[in-house]
Amino acid sequence: MADDFCDFTKDTFILKPPKKSPLLLRMVVLLFAMICGIYICSICLKQIGSRSSGPLVTVHVVERPCEMTNVDPLEKPYIHFPKPKTFCRAECACNPVRFFAIFSTQRSGSGWFETLLNSHMNISSNGEIFSVKVRKSNASTILETLDKLYDLDFLTSASKNECTTAVGLKWMLNQGLLQHHEEIVEYFKRRGVSAIFLFRRNLLRRMVSMLANSYDQNAKLLNGTHKSHVHSPMEAEILASFKPTVNTTTLIANLKQIRGMTANALEYFKSTRHMILFYEDIIKNQTMLNDVQDFLKVPRMDLHSRQVKIHKAPLSLQVENWSDVEKALKGTPYESFLHADYKI
Repeated sequence: MADDFCDFTKDTFILKPPKKSPLLLRMVVLLFAMICGIYICSICLKQIGSRSSGPLVTVHVVERPCEMTNVDPLEKPYIHFPKPKTFCRAECACNPVRFFAIFSTQRSGSGWFETLLNSHMNISSNGEIFSVKVRKSNASTILETLDKLYDLDFLTSASKNECTTAVGLKWMLNQGLLQHHEEIVEYFKRRGVSAIFLFRRNLLRRMVSMLANSYDQNAKLLNGTHKSHVHSPMEAEILASFKPTVNTTTLIANLKQIRGMTANALEYFKSTRHMILFYEDIIKNQTMLNDVQDFLKVPRMDLHSRQVKIHKAPLSLQVENWSDVEKALKGTPYESFLHADYKI
């Protein structure tokens, strides 16, 4: 009996330790690992923060300047690499560009001549941009406009692609050119702009064209539309049917004035790189266009224009009071205009 009691007491007071759960251990290890990871990350972030608080290093990308090798030193001032703001020249960024300006007078063939140049894939001549009054109001606005043009940011219908190699404009002598010639000459020399003078030898023919064009501005012979230039023989014939009457009282004074303007222009810009052309000479010999392309340093191409000449007949058949004109000019320095003519 006593033995049984002792056995009971022994079995009753011996406690077996419970089995540890594997899941609980895993949770403890995971929690410990997370705490260590957070601690390590915080230390790293502090170190990065202390380093970044120091002075920033600015990296400048230096563009390699465009250069032309094997170029005559005298030609270098006329070679340019514009960087327009309105577009990127991309792979043509280092294609050289020449700057030019066509100096002329109204009704001297400059419109026809410009269409010939613009038929070349690498030439962009942007028309009479100084026919707009605000652009020629003073020397500063003129030079600002020229900067925009020669930086390739003056976009017109004549603007070509980014690989243009000659860019310019058509500039009439009475569009601020002579008035501000000193500033413009200095600008041409500084920026390497070349001038192309285009005049008419026969100033009487120019006057007849001026009078006829002025008449059509009001008459609008082509179905109520005024056109200074035409693209069909029929339109040219209609416009040529009008025979203007020349004011013989002011005829010599007008011829003297236009001759004086051209002489002044040639004198003012004689120190610039330039070439001189006459409309009649190009009409007779269009191979002279090769000389123009050589002057602009562009590849030679066959140039073409859709424009059709309006006044083809002899002057005696195109002036209403021809006998009066003959009397007014005989014995004067302008008598040769009565006879000097050309065939189309």
